[in-house]
Amino acid sequence: MHNFEISDKGYIELNKLLKVLGLVETGGEANIRIDNGEVKVNGAVEKQRRKKLRPGDVVLFKKESVQIKQETLKP
Repeated sequence: MHNFEISDKGYIELNKLLKVLGLVETGGEANIRIDNGEVKVNGAVEKQRRKKLRPGDVVLFKKESVQIKQETLKP
């Protein structure tokens, strides 16, 4: 399982997460994969392209699992 830390905004949108992590080539591909029901969030198929992912959420895509975590502030 991979971890993805989010910062002050408090969330990342599902389609952006797939692209940022390099799990898809483009944002358009991310949208198609989501529309096709290939992505799960917290164990359920997610069809919202811009689903706001927050700390504690787990995304499953292909054989990849990503847990969303709050960024830890470094002193």
